[in-house]
Amino acid sequence: MSTAPETSPIVFPAVPEPDEQVKRQAIARQEQLTKPAGALGRLEEIGVWVAARQGTCPPRPFARPRVVIFAGDHGVAGKGVSAYPSEVTGQMVGNFLNGGAAVNVLASGTGASVRVVDMAVDAETPAAVSARKVRRGSGSIDREDALTPEQVHAALLAGRAIADEEVDSGADLLIAGDMGIGNTTPAAVLIAALTATEPVAVVGRGTGIDDNAWMRKTSAIRDALRRARKVLNDPVALLRTSAGADIAALSGFLAQASVRRTPVLLDGVVVGAAAMVAEELAPGARQWWLAGHRSAEPGGTLVLDHLDLSPVLDLQMRLGEGSGALTALPVVTAAVRVLAEMATFAEAGVGGPTGAEASGPRAEQG
Repeated sequence: MSTAPETSPIVFPAVPEPDEQVKRQAIARQEQLTKPAGALGRLEEIGVWVAARQGTCPPRPFARPRVVIFAGDHGVAGKGVSAYPSEVTGQMVGNFLNGGAAVNVLASGTGASVRVVDMAVDAETPAAVSARKVRRGSGSIDREDALTPEQVHAALLAGRAIADEEVDSGADLLIAGDMGIGNTTPAAVLIAALTATEPVAVVGRGTGIDDNAWMRKTSAIRDALRRARKVLNDPVALLRTSAGADIAALSGFLAQASVRRTPVLLDGVVVGAAAMVAEELAPGARQWWLAGHRSAEPGGTLVLDHLDLSPVLDLQMRLGEGSGALTALPVVTAAVRVLAEMATFAEAGVGGPTGAEASGPRAEQG
């Protein structure tokens, strides 16, 4: 009798710590710049954050920021949880490739490049984006597993390999994006499970659903959450049961980026849900993530609180794709340039603060 091939457990190496000595140097430099200490608010914190992740002070503006969008369809979309049909996922992949989506427009103004990866789109997509495709769509998580054990293993390995590819090709800042009709439903299940939150407190309007669709979505999340809670202590099993190949790959990507000492600018609620699982897979990974924005989805704030991250922006965005993170990138760049390029009191011949009046930047926050 034949049996399915065994898959070895996926173990991520220990996540390295950001450079504490460089962090202290960056804080000291902030205190010497020609401004009252703390006068630039979180720009000062963010500049220090980047310096500690780059391991150098003053920090460098990011030379090769890279957006990677993980696309996939979700069986639960058939339950009427989205305002759009599932065919839109494949159509949006084409839109990304043609440069017509919000992520493309926002990336063009920041110097970031965009890569699209089809992990589970329920349609044929070009070979250039589907090389690591695990399956077409996923199981409907309210009544069945999203993936098989072999598929979740393949998706995690794909995410890890994609992070390695981007870092090895020179990416110095990664932005993870998502595309998938119905994907805020599995994201809500993961968030609710990992934060012990009831479905009604996590369910958002996603693509702009009406009250009836919201009730259908809440019901699907409630049913899926019953299944998720049974595997809560096993992050790989949680992804297999309640996520999908796109979200599983996102988790592997985010965990490996931290292992590779590469900062990540997080996007919204779907990426945030994957990040929560990535922190379970590779404890300490969150030290390498900066929250680009606070998603308008209710689960967005739960993610930020769980990971102890403070968003750069709060613009009531909920598109996904990496759009919120890209909108925050110019602010991050401004923070880096301030720390690197402002003159010190000594360089400018300007009188500095007295010892009694001086105070450094606020304690660093992610």
